[in-house]
Amino acid sequence: MGVQYWGPAIAVSLTTFIVVLNASLMNVAIPTMVDEFDTTVTVIQGAVALYSLVTAALVLPAGTLPSRHSIRRVLAVALIVYAGGTLVASISWNTTILYLGWSLIQGSAAAVIFPLTFTVLIVSYEDDDRAKAFGLLAGVSGVGSTIGPIIGGALTTYASWRWGFTLQLIGVGVILFFAQYVSPNPLSETRSSLDKGGTVLSIVGSTSLVTGFLLSGKYGWLVERRPFFVGGMQFNPLGTSPAIWLLGIGLLAFAAFVQYERRMERAGKSPLVPLHVLTNRPFLAGVLTYNIRSIVSAGFFFIFPVYLQAVLGYTAFETGLALLPYSLASIAFSTFTPNWRKYISPKTLIQVGIVCMGAALVLLYEQTGPGQTIGRMVIPVALYGAGVGLILAQITNMTMSAVPTAYSAEASGVLNVSYSIGFSLGTAVVGSYFLGHFYGGVVDRVLRAEHVTVSAEQRTDLVIALEDAAETATEATQQQFLNQLTPTQRQLLEGIFEAAMFDAQRAALLLLVLIVLLLLIASTFLPRQIPEADEGSDYPESPQGSTRETSETAVED
Repeated sequence: MGVQYWGPAIAVSLTTFIVVLNASLMNVAIPTMVDEFDTTVTVIQGAVALYSLVTAALVLPAGTLPSRHSIRRVLAVALIVYAGGTLVASISWNTTILYLGWSLIQGSAAAVIFPLTFTVLIVSYEDDDRAKAFGLLAGVSGVGSTIGPIIGGALTTYASWRWGFTLQLIGVGVILFFAQYVSPNPLSETRSSLDKGGTVLSIVGSTSLVTGFLLSGKYGWLVERRPFFVGGMQFNPLGTSPAIWLLGIGLLAFAAFVQYERRMERAGKSPLVPLHVLTNRPFLAGVLTYNIRSIVSAGFFFIFPVYLQAVLGYTAFETGLALLPYSLASIAFSTFTPNWRKYISPKTLIQVGIVCMGAALVLLYEQTGPGQTIGRMVIPVALYGAGVGLILAQITNMTMSAVPTAYSAEASGVLNVSYSIGFSLGTAVVGSYFLGHFYGGVVDRVLRAEHVTVSAEQRTDLVIALEDAAETATEATQQQFLNQLTPTQRQLLEGIFEAAMFDAQRAALLLLVLIVLLLLIASTFLPRQIPEADEGSDYPESPQGSTRETSETAVED
Protein backbone atom coordinates (compact mmCIF):
# COMPACT_ATOMS: atom_id res chain seq x y z
CA MET A 1 0.00 0.00 0.00
CA GLY A 2 1.78 3.09 -1.25
CA VAL A 3 1.04 6.67 -2.22
CA GLN A 4 -1.85 5.70 -4.47
CA TYR A 5 -3.64 3.88 -1.67
CA TRP A 6 -3.04 6.47 1.04
CA GLY A 7 -3.30 9.43 -1.34
CA PRO A 8 -6.93 10.24 -0.38
CA ALA A 9 -6.04 10.28 3.34
CA ILE A 10 -3.00 12.49 2.68
CA ALA A 11 -5.07 14.85 0.51
CA VAL A 12 -7.85 15.44 3.04
CA SER A 13 -5.47 15.57 6.01
CA LEU A 14 -3.36 18.27 4.33
CA THR A 15 -6.53 20.10 3.33
CA THR A 16 -7.76 20.12 6.92
CA PHE A 17 -4.31 21.22 8.05
CA ILE A 18 -4.21 24.36 5.92
CA VAL A 19 -7.82 25.31 6.74
CA VAL A 20 -7.22 24.96 10.49
CA LEU A 21 -3.84 26.67 10.17
CA ASN A 22 -5.50 29.53 8.31
CA ALA A 23 -7.90 30.23 11.18
CA SER A 24 -5.15 30.29 13.82
CA LEU A 25 -2.94 32.49 11.63
CA MET A 26 -5.76 35.00 11.36
CA ASN A 27 -6.25 35.22 15.14
CA VAL A 28 -2.56 35.96 15.77
CA ALA A 29 -2.41 38.67 13.10
CA ILE A 30 -5.39 40.70 14.36
CA PRO A 31 -3.39 43.47 16.16
CA THR A 32 -1.09 43.99 13.17
CA MET A 33 -4.00 44.05 10.73
CA VAL A 34 -5.76 46.67 12.87
CA ASP A 35 -2.76 48.96 12.48
CA GLU A 36 -2.22 48.25 8.79
CA PHE A 37 -5.86 48.83 7.80
CA ASP A 38 -6.26 51.70 10.30
CA THR A 39 -9.38 50.15 11.75
CA THR A 40 -10.56 48.61 15.05
CA VAL A 41 -10.26 45.19 16.65
CA THR A 42 -14.03 44.80 16.34
CA VAL A 43 -13.89 45.17 12.55
CA ILE A 44 -11.16 42.55 12.13
CA GLN A 45 -12.85 40.19 14.59
CA GLY A 46 -15.95 40.69 12.47
CA ALA A 47 -14.11 39.03 9.58
CA VAL A 48 -13.38 36.02 11.81
CA ALA A 49 -17.03 35.87 12.94
CA LEU A 50 -18.33 36.15 9.36
CA TYR A 51 -16.00 33.34 8.25
CA SER A 52 -17.46 31.09 10.96
CA LEU A 53 -20.98 32.16 10.06
CA VAL A 54 -20.59 31.46 6.33
CA THR A 55 -19.04 28.07 7.01
CA ALA A 56 -21.75 27.04 9.48
CA ALA A 57 -24.55 28.23 7.18
CA LEU A 58 -23.36 26.37 4.07
CA VAL A 59 -21.82 23.21 5.52
CA LEU A 60 -25.02 21.12 5.53
CA PRO A 61 -26.06 21.73 1.88
CA ALA A 62 -22.40 21.67 0.79
CA GLY A 63 -22.01 18.27 2.44
CA THR A 64 -24.44 16.74 -0.08
CA LEU A 65 -22.39 17.70 -3.15
CA PRO A 66 -20.56 14.33 -3.33
CA SER A 67 -23.94 12.62 -3.67
CA ARG A 68 -24.54 14.41 -6.98
CA HIS A 69 -21.06 15.11 -8.38
CA SER A 70 -17.66 13.45 -8.68
CA ILE A 71 -16.00 13.40 -5.26
CA ARG A 72 -12.63 14.19 -6.81
CA ARG A 73 -14.03 17.10 -8.81
CA VAL A 74 -15.82 18.57 -5.78
CA LEU A 75 -12.57 18.48 -3.79
CA ALA A 76 -10.55 20.03 -6.63
CA VAL A 77 -13.03 22.84 -7.25
CA ALA A 78 -13.31 23.59 -3.52
CA LEU A 79 -9.52 23.80 -3.26
CA ILE A 80 -9.27 26.12 -6.27
CA VAL A 81 -11.98 28.39 -4.84
CA TYR A 82 -10.21 28.32 -1.47
CA ALA A 83 -6.94 29.28 -3.18
CA GLY A 84 -8.73 32.15 -4.93
CA GLY A 85 -10.01 33.46 -1.60
CA THR A 86 -6.54 33.09 -0.13
CA LEU A 87 -5.04 35.13 -2.95
CA VAL A 88 -7.63 37.89 -2.57
CA ALA A 89 -7.03 38.02 1.20
CA SER A 90 -3.25 38.16 0.75
CA ILE A 91 -3.42 41.21 -1.53
CA SER A 92 -6.34 42.95 0.24
CA TRP A 93 -5.85 46.69 0.49
CA ASN A 94 -8.83 47.38 2.75
CA THR A 95 -11.17 45.49 5.06
CA THR A 96 -13.86 45.13 2.38
CA ILE A 97 -11.51 43.09 0.18
CA LEU A 98 -10.37 41.14 3.24
CA TYR A 99 -13.98 40.26 4.05
CA LEU A 100 -14.55 39.20 0.44
CA GLY A 101 -11.47 36.97 0.20
CA TRP A 102 -11.21 35.55 3.69
CA SER A 103 -14.74 35.54 5.11
CA LEU A 104 -16.89 34.93 2.02
CA ILE A 105 -14.78 33.04 -0.55
CA GLN A 106 -12.61 31.03 1.86
CA GLY A 107 -15.55 30.49 4.22
CA SER A 108 -17.68 29.09 1.39
CA ALA A 109 -14.89 26.75 0.27
CA ALA A 110 -14.29 25.60 3.85
CA ALA A 111 -17.99 24.70 4.10
CA VAL A 112 -17.44 22.21 1.25
CA ILE A 113 -14.06 20.98 2.48
CA PHE A 114 -14.92 20.10 6.09
CA PRO A 115 -17.68 17.52 5.44
CA LEU A 116 -15.94 16.30 2.28
CA THR A 117 -12.94 15.10 4.28
CA PHE A 118 -15.07 12.60 6.21
CA THR A 119 -16.82 11.42 3.05
CA VAL A 120 -13.51 10.77 1.25
CA LEU A 121 -12.21 8.63 4.10
CA ILE A 122 -15.46 6.66 4.39
CA VAL A 123 -15.53 5.70 0.70
CA SER A 124 -11.77 5.12 0.44
CA TYR A 125 -11.07 2.85 3.41
CA GLU A 126 -12.58 0.14 5.59
CA ASP A 127 -12.01 -1.36 9.03
CA ASP A 128 -8.52 -0.75 10.49
CA ASP A 129 -7.34 1.38 7.57
CA ARG A 130 -10.36 3.64 7.97
CA ALA A 131 -9.59 4.02 11.67
CA LYS A 132 -5.96 4.88 10.86
CA ALA A 133 -7.06 7.44 8.27
CA PHE A 134 -9.43 9.15 10.73
CA GLY A 135 -6.68 9.12 13.36
CA LEU A 136 -4.27 10.79 10.95
CA LEU A 137 -6.89 13.41 10.11
CA ALA A 138 -7.49 14.17 13.79
CA GLY A 139 -3.79 14.40 14.58
CA VAL A 140 -2.99 16.70 11.67
CA SER A 141 -5.91 18.94 12.61
CA GLY A 142 -4.56 19.23 16.16
CA VAL A 143 -1.10 20.10 14.91
CA GLY A 144 -2.51 22.80 12.63
CA SER A 145 -4.38 24.51 15.45
CA THR A 146 -1.30 24.40 17.69
CA ILE A 147 1.53 25.46 15.38
CA GLY A 148 -0.66 28.07 13.69
CA PRO A 149 0.09 30.68 16.38
CA ILE A 150 3.81 29.84 16.20
CA ILE A 151 3.99 30.24 12.43
CA GLY A 152 1.62 33.19 12.45
CA GLY A 153 3.52 34.93 15.23
CA ALA A 154 6.85 34.46 13.45
CA LEU A 155 5.54 35.63 10.06
CA THR A 156 3.68 38.60 11.54
CA THR A 157 6.68 39.65 13.63
CA TYR A 158 9.50 39.13 11.15
CA ALA A 159 7.80 39.44 7.74
CA SER A 160 4.10 40.06 7.08
CA TRP A 161 0.80 38.39 7.94
CA ARG A 162 0.17 38.29 4.17
CA TRP A 163 2.79 35.55 3.83
CA GLY A 164 0.61 33.34 6.00
CA PHE A 165 -2.03 33.44 3.27
CA THR A 166 0.43 33.23 0.39
CA LEU A 167 2.15 30.10 1.68
CA GLN A 168 -1.21 28.32 1.72
CA LEU A 169 -1.25 28.53 -2.08
CA ILE A 170 1.77 26.19 -2.14
CA GLY A 171 -0.11 23.83 0.14
CA VAL A 172 -3.09 23.79 -2.23
CA GLY A 173 -0.79 22.84 -5.11
CA VAL A 174 0.58 19.87 -3.14
CA ILE A 175 -2.93 18.75 -2.18
CA LEU A 176 -4.14 18.87 -5.76
CA PHE A 177 -1.41 16.36 -6.62
CA PHE A 178 -2.70 13.86 -4.04
CA ALA A 179 -6.31 14.61 -4.98
CA GLN A 180 -5.83 12.62 -8.19
CA TYR A 181 -6.12 9.46 -6.06
CA VAL A 182 -9.54 10.40 -4.67
CA SER A 183 -12.57 8.55 -6.04
CA PRO A 184 -13.78 10.07 -9.36
CA ASN A 185 -17.35 8.80 -8.87
CA PRO A 186 -20.27 10.41 -7.02
CA LEU A 187 -21.91 8.53 -4.16
CA SER A 188 -25.11 8.18 -6.18
CA GLU A 189 -25.50 6.57 -9.59
CA THR A 190 -28.13 9.12 -10.63
CA ARG A 191 -27.97 12.86 -10.03
CA SER A 192 -30.79 14.39 -7.97
CA SER A 193 -31.89 18.00 -7.66
CA LEU A 194 -30.94 20.06 -4.63
CA ASP A 195 -33.52 20.18 -1.85
CA LYS A 196 -34.02 23.96 -1.97
CA GLY A 197 -36.51 24.17 0.89
CA GLY A 198 -34.31 22.11 3.19
CA THR A 199 -31.30 24.18 2.16
CA VAL A 200 -33.01 27.46 3.06
CA LEU A 201 -34.22 26.14 6.43
CA SER A 202 -30.80 24.71 7.29
CA ILE A 203 -29.07 28.00 6.41
CA VAL A 204 -31.55 30.01 8.49
CA GLY A 205 -31.20 27.61 11.42
CA SER A 206 -27.40 27.46 11.41
CA THR A 207 -26.97 31.19 10.83
CA SER A 208 -29.41 32.14 13.58
CA LEU A 209 -27.93 29.79 16.16
CA VAL A 210 -24.30 30.71 15.49
CA THR A 211 -25.10 34.46 15.40
CA GLY A 212 -27.08 34.16 18.62
CA PHE A 213 -24.17 32.47 20.36
CA LEU A 214 -21.71 35.06 19.03
CA LEU A 215 -23.84 37.95 20.31
CA SER A 216 -24.69 36.42 23.68
CA GLY A 217 -21.41 37.28 25.38
CA LYS A 218 -21.64 41.01 24.68
CA TYR A 219 -25.40 41.59 24.67
CA GLY A 220 -26.55 38.95 27.16
CA TRP A 221 -28.33 35.62 26.86
CA LEU A 222 -31.82 36.71 27.91
CA VAL A 223 -31.92 40.22 29.40
CA GLU A 224 -30.39 43.20 27.57
CA ARG A 225 -26.86 43.96 28.80
CA ARG A 226 -26.34 46.85 26.41
CA PRO A 227 -28.34 48.30 23.48
CA PHE A 228 -28.17 46.40 20.19
CA PHE A 229 -28.50 48.45 16.99
CA VAL A 230 -29.31 47.26 13.47
CA GLY A 231 -28.99 49.90 10.78
CA GLY A 232 -29.25 52.66 13.36
CA MET A 233 -32.38 51.18 14.96
CA GLN A 234 -32.29 49.65 18.42
CA PHE A 235 -33.53 46.06 18.71
CA ASN A 236 -34.19 45.06 22.32
CA PRO A 237 -37.87 44.02 22.46
CA LEU A 238 -39.21 44.09 26.03
CA GLY A 239 -35.70 44.71 27.32
CA THR A 240 -34.41 41.38 25.98
CA SER A 241 -31.14 40.49 24.33
CA PRO A 242 -31.09 39.87 20.55
CA ALA A 243 -29.39 36.54 21.29
CA ILE A 244 -32.52 34.91 22.71
CA TRP A 245 -34.54 35.86 19.62
CA LEU A 246 -31.90 34.53 17.23
CA LEU A 247 -31.56 31.30 19.20
CA GLY A 248 -35.34 30.89 19.15
CA ILE A 249 -35.46 31.45 15.39
CA GLY A 250 -32.66 28.94 14.91
CA LEU A 251 -34.40 26.23 16.93
CA LEU A 252 -37.71 26.83 15.17
CA ALA A 253 -35.97 26.70 11.77
CA PHE A 254 -34.40 23.33 12.57
CA ALA A 255 -37.72 21.99 13.88
CA ALA A 256 -39.34 23.08 10.61
CA PHE A 257 -36.39 21.53 8.75
CA VAL A 258 -37.06 18.09 10.27
CA GLN A 259 -40.77 18.32 9.41
CA TYR A 260 -40.01 19.46 5.87
CA GLU A 261 -37.53 16.63 5.32
CA ARG A 262 -40.14 14.15 6.56
CA ARG A 263 -42.67 15.44 4.01
CA MET A 264 -40.04 15.31 1.23
CA GLU A 265 -39.23 11.70 2.01
CA ARG A 266 -42.87 10.66 2.19
CA ALA A 267 -43.42 12.25 -1.22
CA GLY A 268 -40.63 10.08 -2.67
CA LYS A 269 -38.32 13.06 -3.24
CA SER A 270 -34.69 13.54 -2.22
CA PRO A 271 -34.39 15.38 1.13
CA LEU A 272 -31.24 17.27 2.07
CA VAL A 273 -30.78 14.86 4.99
CA PRO A 274 -32.73 11.55 4.97
CA LEU A 275 -34.68 10.91 8.18
CA HIS A 276 -32.91 7.57 8.50
CA VAL A 277 -29.78 9.54 9.28
CA LEU A 278 -31.51 11.83 11.78
CA THR A 279 -33.10 8.88 13.62
CA ASN A 280 -30.01 6.65 13.68
CA ARG A 281 -29.29 6.23 17.41
CA PRO A 282 -25.59 5.26 17.23
CA PHE A 283 -24.99 8.13 14.81
CA LEU A 284 -26.84 10.64 17.00
CA ALA A 285 -24.95 9.45 20.08
CA GLY A 286 -21.70 10.10 18.20
CA VAL A 287 -22.90 13.52 17.04
CA LEU A 288 -23.84 14.47 20.62
CA THR A 289 -20.46 13.36 21.96
CA TYR A 290 -18.65 15.12 19.12
CA ASN A 291 -20.68 18.28 19.77
CA ILE A 292 -19.93 18.45 23.50
CA ARG A 293 -16.26 17.69 22.84
CA SER A 294 -16.16 20.69 20.48
CA ILE A 295 -17.70 22.86 23.23
CA VAL A 296 -14.87 21.89 25.58
CA SER A 297 -12.25 22.41 22.88
CA ALA A 298 -13.57 25.86 21.93
CA GLY A 299 -13.73 26.95 25.56
CA PHE A 300 -10.24 25.71 26.38
CA PHE A 301 -8.61 27.31 23.36
CA PHE A 302 -10.37 30.58 24.12
CA ILE A 303 -9.38 30.96 27.78
CA PHE A 304 -5.94 29.34 27.84
CA PRO A 305 -4.13 31.56 25.29
CA VAL A 306 -5.76 34.67 26.79
CA TYR A 307 -4.60 33.63 30.25
CA LEU A 308 -1.05 32.89 29.08
CA GLN A 309 -0.73 36.24 27.34
CA ALA A 310 -2.67 38.47 29.75
CA VAL A 311 -1.23 37.20 33.05
CA LEU A 312 1.96 35.30 32.32
CA GLY A 313 2.97 37.77 29.62
CA TYR A 314 3.59 35.25 26.83
CA THR A 315 3.81 36.31 23.22
CA ALA A 316 1.77 34.53 20.57
CA PHE A 317 4.90 32.58 19.65
CA GLU A 318 5.52 31.52 23.27
CA THR A 319 1.87 30.59 23.65
CA GLY A 320 2.23 28.22 20.71
CA LEU A 321 5.30 26.66 22.37
CA ALA A 322 3.37 26.21 25.63
CA LEU A 323 0.71 24.30 23.69
CA LEU A 324 3.27 22.15 21.87
CA PRO A 325 2.90 19.22 24.34
CA TYR A 326 -0.80 19.19 23.49
CA SER A 327 0.00 19.02 19.80
CA LEU A 328 2.55 16.22 20.13
CA ALA A 329 0.36 14.15 22.45
CA SER A 330 -2.81 14.60 20.40
CA ILE A 331 -1.20 13.57 17.10
CA ALA A 332 0.58 10.62 18.76
CA PHE A 333 -2.55 9.24 20.42
CA SER A 334 -4.87 9.94 17.50
CA THR A 335 -2.48 8.37 14.97
CA PHE A 336 -1.15 5.35 16.85
CA THR A 337 -4.14 4.24 18.96
CA PRO A 338 -6.88 3.39 16.40
CA ASN A 339 -5.79 -0.27 16.41
CA TRP A 340 -6.20 -0.43 20.18
CA ARG A 341 -9.87 -1.18 19.55
CA LYS A 342 -8.80 -4.79 18.89
CA TYR A 343 -8.02 -5.12 22.59
CA ILE A 344 -10.16 -2.42 24.23
CA SER A 345 -13.66 -1.30 23.31
CA PRO A 346 -13.64 1.97 21.30
CA LYS A 347 -16.25 3.30 23.73
CA THR A 348 -13.89 2.60 26.64
CA LEU A 349 -11.01 4.32 24.84
CA ILE A 350 -13.18 7.40 24.29
CA GLN A 351 -14.18 7.44 27.95
CA VAL A 352 -10.55 7.07 29.06
CA GLY A 353 -9.76 10.07 26.85
CA ILE A 354 -12.55 12.07 28.47
CA VAL A 355 -11.21 11.23 31.94
CA CYS A 356 -7.72 12.34 30.83
CA MET A 357 -9.14 15.68 29.68
CA GLY A 358 -10.92 16.19 32.99
CA ALA A 359 -7.82 15.25 35.02
CA ALA A 360 -5.69 17.65 32.97
CA LEU A 361 -8.11 20.52 33.59
CA VAL A 362 -8.08 19.79 37.35
CA LEU A 363 -4.26 19.82 37.35
CA LEU A 364 -4.22 23.15 35.50
CA TYR A 365 -6.72 24.51 38.04
CA GLU A 366 -4.43 23.54 40.92
CA GLN A 367 -1.39 25.10 39.19
CA THR A 368 -3.05 28.40 38.36
CA GLY A 369 -1.13 31.16 40.09
CA PRO A 370 1.94 33.42 39.88
CA GLY A 371 4.38 30.49 40.02
CA GLN A 372 3.00 28.72 36.95
CA THR A 373 5.61 28.05 34.25
CA ILE A 374 5.80 26.29 30.89
CA GLY A 375 7.73 23.46 32.53
CA ARG A 376 5.02 22.85 35.15
CA MET A 377 2.30 22.92 32.49
CA VAL A 378 3.89 20.25 30.29
CA ILE A 379 2.23 17.28 32.03
CA PRO A 380 -1.36 18.60 32.21
CA VAL A 381 -1.20 20.09 28.70
CA ALA A 382 0.17 16.83 27.30
CA LEU A 383 -2.44 14.84 29.27
CA TYR A 384 -5.17 17.01 27.79
CA GLY A 385 -3.76 16.39 24.31
CA ALA A 386 -3.58 12.64 24.95
CA GLY A 387 -7.25 12.67 25.96
CA VAL A 388 -8.27 14.55 22.83
CA GLY A 389 -6.20 12.17 20.71
CA LEU A 390 -7.85 9.09 22.24
CA ILE A 391 -11.31 10.54 21.59
CA LEU A 392 -10.68 11.69 18.03
CA ALA A 393 -8.98 8.41 17.12
CA GLN A 394 -12.33 6.65 17.59
CA ILE A 395 -15.28 9.07 17.65
CA THR A 396 -15.35 10.24 14.02
CA ASN A 397 -14.92 6.73 12.64
CA MET A 398 -17.51 5.38 15.09
CA THR A 399 -20.04 8.08 14.20
CA MET A 400 -19.63 7.97 10.43
CA SER A 401 -19.52 4.16 10.32
CA ALA A 402 -23.00 4.06 11.89
CA VAL A 403 -24.42 5.33 8.59
CA PRO A 404 -24.28 3.40 5.28
CA THR A 405 -21.75 4.68 2.76
CA ALA A 406 -24.56 5.81 0.46
CA TYR A 407 -25.57 8.39 3.08
CA SER A 408 -22.07 9.39 4.22
CA ALA A 409 -22.18 12.82 2.55
CA GLU A 410 -25.37 13.83 4.36
CA ALA A 411 -24.11 12.37 7.64
CA SER A 412 -20.85 14.26 7.27
CA GLY A 413 -22.77 17.50 6.81
CA VAL A 414 -24.78 16.89 9.98
CA LEU A 415 -21.62 16.08 11.98
CA ASN A 416 -19.91 19.27 10.79
CA VAL A 417 -22.95 21.43 11.54
CA SER A 418 -22.89 19.94 15.03
CA TYR A 419 -19.22 20.87 15.35
CA SER A 420 -19.76 24.45 14.12
CA ILE A 421 -22.64 25.03 16.52
CA GLY A 422 -20.75 23.39 19.39
CA PHE A 423 -17.65 25.47 18.74
CA SER A 424 -19.60 28.74 18.70
CA LEU A 425 -21.51 27.67 21.82
CA GLY A 426 -18.30 26.79 23.65
CA THR A 427 -16.70 30.11 22.75
CA ALA A 428 -19.82 31.99 23.84
CA VAL A 429 -20.51 30.16 27.11
CA VAL A 430 -16.99 29.62 28.40
CA GLY A 431 -15.69 32.87 26.94
CA SER A 432 -18.43 35.04 28.44
CA TYR A 433 -18.14 33.19 31.77
CA PHE A 434 -14.36 33.75 31.81
CA LEU A 435 -14.49 37.43 30.83
CA GLY A 436 -17.46 38.06 33.13
CA HIS A 437 -15.51 36.73 36.11
CA PHE A 438 -12.46 38.77 35.11
CA TYR A 439 -14.18 42.12 34.68
CA GLY A 440 -16.47 41.49 37.65
CA GLY A 441 -13.47 40.57 39.79
CA VAL A 442 -11.69 43.81 38.83
CA VAL A 443 -14.73 45.91 39.76
CA ASP A 444 -15.27 44.10 43.07
CA ARG A 445 -11.64 44.48 44.12
CA VAL A 446 -11.56 48.18 43.24
CA LEU A 447 -14.75 48.78 45.22
CA ARG A 448 -13.31 46.93 48.24
CA ALA A 449 -10.04 48.86 48.00
CA GLU A 450 -11.96 52.13 47.94
CA HIS A 451 -14.45 50.93 50.62
CA VAL A 452 -17.36 51.71 48.32
CA THR A 453 -20.68 49.84 48.34
CA VAL A 454 -22.93 49.83 45.27
CA SER A 455 -26.14 48.12 44.21
CA ALA A 456 -26.16 45.07 41.93
CA GLU A 457 -27.44 47.24 39.06
CA GLN A 458 -24.66 49.79 39.57
CA ARG A 459 -22.09 46.99 39.70
CA THR A 460 -23.34 45.64 36.37
CA ASP A 461 -23.04 49.11 34.84
CA LEU A 462 -19.45 49.39 36.11
CA VAL A 463 -18.54 45.97 34.67
CA ILE A 464 -19.96 46.93 31.27
CA ALA A 465 -18.13 50.26 31.38
CA LEU A 466 -14.86 48.47 32.12
CA GLU A 467 -15.46 46.02 29.26
CA ASP A 468 -15.95 48.95 26.90
CA ALA A 469 -12.88 50.77 28.23
CA ALA A 470 -10.60 47.70 27.97
CA GLU A 471 -11.94 45.96 24.89
CA THR A 472 -10.29 42.57 25.47
CA ALA A 473 -8.55 40.95 28.41
CA THR A 474 -5.08 40.98 26.90
CA GLU A 475 -1.82 42.37 28.21
CA ALA A 476 -1.66 45.02 25.46
CA THR A 477 -5.14 46.40 26.13
CA GLN A 478 -4.55 46.27 29.87
CA GLN A 479 -1.39 48.34 29.51
CA GLN A 480 -3.14 50.78 27.20
CA PHE A 481 -5.84 51.20 29.81
CA LEU A 482 -3.40 51.46 32.72
CA ASN A 483 -1.26 54.08 30.95
CA GLN A 484 -4.19 56.49 31.14
CA LEU A 485 -4.12 56.41 34.95
CA THR A 486 -1.97 58.03 37.62
CA PRO A 487 1.03 56.05 38.98
CA THR A 488 -0.83 55.25 42.24
CA GLN A 489 -3.94 54.06 40.40
CA ARG A 490 -1.80 52.07 37.97
CA GLN A 491 0.05 50.25 40.78
CA LEU A 492 -3.23 49.32 42.46
CA LEU A 493 -4.91 48.09 39.29
CA GLU A 494 -1.97 46.04 38.02
CA GLY A 495 -2.26 43.76 41.04
CA ILE A 496 -6.05 43.73 40.79
CA PHE A 497 -5.96 42.76 37.10
CA GLU A 498 -3.61 39.88 37.84
CA ALA A 499 -5.62 38.54 40.79
CA ALA A 500 -8.89 38.83 38.85
CA MET A 501 -7.42 36.93 35.91
CA PHE A 502 -6.25 34.10 38.16
CA ASP A 503 -9.76 33.83 39.66
CA ALA A 504 -11.37 33.95 36.22
CA GLN A 505 -9.06 31.21 34.94
CA ARG A 506 -9.89 28.95 37.87
CA ALA A 507 -13.63 29.54 37.48
CA ALA A 508 -13.52 28.83 33.74
CA LEU A 509 -11.48 25.65 34.26
CA LEU A 510 -14.05 24.40 36.78
CA LEU A 511 -16.81 25.13 34.27
CA LEU A 512 -14.90 23.10 31.66
CA VAL A 513 -14.60 20.22 34.15
CA LEU A 514 -18.39 20.24 34.54
CA ILE A 515 -18.81 20.16 30.75
CA VAL A 516 -16.34 17.26 30.59
CA LEU A 517 -18.53 15.40 33.11
CA LEU A 518 -21.49 16.05 30.80
CA LEU A 519 -19.37 14.70 27.94
CA LEU A 520 -18.68 11.55 29.95
CA ILE A 521 -22.43 11.06 30.50
CA ALA A 522 -23.13 11.56 26.79
CA SER A 523 -20.49 8.95 25.93
CA THR A 524 -22.47 6.26 27.78
CA PHE A 525 -24.95 6.26 24.87
CA LEU A 526 -22.24 5.27 22.37
CA PRO A 527 -22.16 1.70 21.04
CA ARG A 528 -19.37 -0.46 22.46
CA GLN A 529 -17.95 -1.30 19.03
CA ILE A 530 -17.62 0.47 15.68
CA PRO A 531 -20.99 -0.05 13.91
CA GLU A 532 -21.13 -1.85 10.58
CA ALA A 533 -24.05 -0.02 8.99
CA ASP A 534 -23.40 -1.31 5.45
CA GLU A 535 -23.69 -4.94 6.48
CA GLY A 536 -27.21 -6.14 7.24
CA SER A 537 -28.49 -2.58 7.19
CA ASP A 538 -32.19 -1.89 7.58
CA TYR A 539 -31.81 1.29 5.55
CA PRO A 540 -33.99 1.59 2.46
CA GLU A 541 -32.51 1.93 -1.00
CA SER A 542 -31.46 5.51 -1.62
CA PRO A 543 -33.89 7.36 -3.88
CA GLN A 544 -30.92 8.35 -6.04
CA GLY A 545 -30.11 4.69 -6.61
CA SER A 546 -26.87 4.81 -4.68
CA THR A 547 -25.27 1.56 -3.62
CA ARG A 548 -22.27 0.52 -1.66
CA GLU A 549 -20.84 -1.13 -4.74
CA THR A 550 -20.59 2.31 -6.31
CA SER A 551 -18.25 3.45 -3.56
CA GLU A 552 -16.17 0.29 -3.62
CA THR A 553 -15.74 0.50 -7.39
CA ALA A 554 -14.64 4.12 -6.99
CA VAL A 555 -11.90 3.12 -4.59
CA GLU A 556 -10.65 0.42 -6.93
CA ASP A 557 -10.56 2.90 -9.78
